[in-house]
Amino acid sequence: MLGERTLRYKVARFFGRPVLKIVRGLTGQEARVAPVTAISKTSTFFPTNYRPRDTPPASKLAALERQLADVAIAAVNETADTSSSAIDALNETIANTAASWLFLHDTSATRGEWIGVLSALLEHANEHDDVVFADETGPQPLSPILKSPAVGPHTLLSYNVVGRPALLRVATLRAIGGFSPDAGWAFEHDAYLRLSESRARFHHIPLVVGAGRPVIAFSREHIDEDSCRVVRSALDRRGWRGSVTPGVLGGLVQWKLDPPSPQPSIDIIIPTRDRLDLVRQCIDAIEAKTTYSNFDIVILDNDSKDPETLAFFATTKYRVIPCPGPFNYAHIVNRGISHSSAEYVVTLNNDTIVITPDWLERMVSLASLPDVGIVGGCLIDQEGRYEHESIVISPYPQHLRTDSNYPHQDMFVSSTRDVAAVTGAVQMIQREFWESLGGMDEQLKVVMNDVDICLRSQLEGRHVVYTPDVRLFHHVSSSRGKLDPLEDRNLFIRRWDIFGSFQDPYFPESILLLGEQVYFRHR
Repeated sequence: MLGERTLRYKVARFFGRPVLKIVRGLTGQEARVAPVTAISKTSTFFPTNYRPRDTPPASKLAALERQLADVAIAAVNETADTSSSAIDALNETIANTAASWLFLHDTSATRGEWIGVLSALLEHANEHDDVVFADETGPQPLSPILKSPAVGPHTLLSYNVVGRPALLRVATLRAIGGFSPDAGWAFEHDAYLRLSESRARFHHIPLVVGAGRPVIAFSREHIDEDSCRVVRSALDRRGWRGSVTPGVLGGLVQWKLDPPSPQPSIDIIIPTRDRLDLVRQCIDAIEAKTTYSNFDIVILDNDSKDPETLAFFATTKYRVIPCPGPFNYAHIVNRGISHSSAEYVVTLNNDTIVITPDWLERMVSLASLPDVGIVGGCLIDQEGRYEHESIVISPYPQHLRTDSNYPHQDMFVSSTRDVAAVTGAVQMIQREFWESLGGMDEQLKVVMNDVDICLRSQLEGRHVVYTPDVRLFHHVSSSRGKLDPLEDRNLFIRRWDIFGSFQDPYFPESILLLGEQVYFRHR
């Protein structure tokens, strides 16, 4: 079931992708370069089995009326008010209310709608929560805005992942000084960033509800400038230097950090067994494209026999580390990194070709952050289709691909974001942190070793970050071939209780990804 080389998977991928490409073209989701609006006209359900439902009715009205006395209710009108007047009114409420909670909703919601939403949020709120939020119906009635159980701190820099409606603890808002008058219409995004920095507790409710943000809230003219300003302020507060520009969708922010100075040393670790054709094109692309200067390449030779390959190894300027024995990717990589003294290492498949010139600058700028453990990038297959845009575990590990199994361009998939895992085909990690983790688990000989080390990184409090701004071509499994041992997958499943208690913290909990199809979990 977990394999991506099964006959079922190949058939679905072969016949499904052309259809999905056509659908995306017809619905305006195919463009990937020019900036677009977050709102596009579509008649396609996403997920395909999603059907809109009415706002949850308010239950136990008598009890709710008593609870409402502890909630300050604020309607935000982004079409009529100025941002300054809206923020002033909210801050006055925060300063003067005796209520424990502030509830924000859009003025377009009827009282019946927002009462039902408030009831649902209050039902799930507890004394430890600072922010309680839910999925939104959003401006596209057939494609709701679905959110993950955890608010990733690096995802939150990319866009407002919390949104509205939201229930916020008044005391916590007072502690951060309320909403910032300088944030414009991104005042909620700014507050969530500051709340995240103060270790506030966010509680996501996997229910699609109304009373959220209006269509104008996703307009580039309305929100982009303010979004960039609040993210720039967040970088300044953290002492991070870099640039902030609008992303490809309204409200999406592209933030790029400057690499550490002086440049830390980086070793690029490339395992191979023969396949000189792949090794040459991989190294040639690194040498031709890479703008970072302080790097070296280490080739890990797993019993190459071809005379031409051996002749190349004997004459190359790069180190070649013998890694004899049956193919064990984890062992080979561990051995290679044990021969490295660089500050950072990149595991790189021999069947990859660098596209992004400043790929190492972008990766090391993220990998050097104190709360980041592993960084990965975007892989594109031989036919130019998206092959890897992070690994999601919902319910089992799969490569996210907007050209097939996630045919919907939204802020989530378009952002630099916190993820459960990234592929070992291109992973950057601080060498000392790698060693502290004990490297890859060599019991996972061929597969799941890259996912496993990403999950272990997070147990140590270090995030795994995927950036779409680093791109490489990937000739999938050109060297590993059909090796895909079931025992590796079974060990991984048992260790992490994949079909039991495990939940991907950074993939929307309202959906499942099964093969080439996204399924909505109606609740």
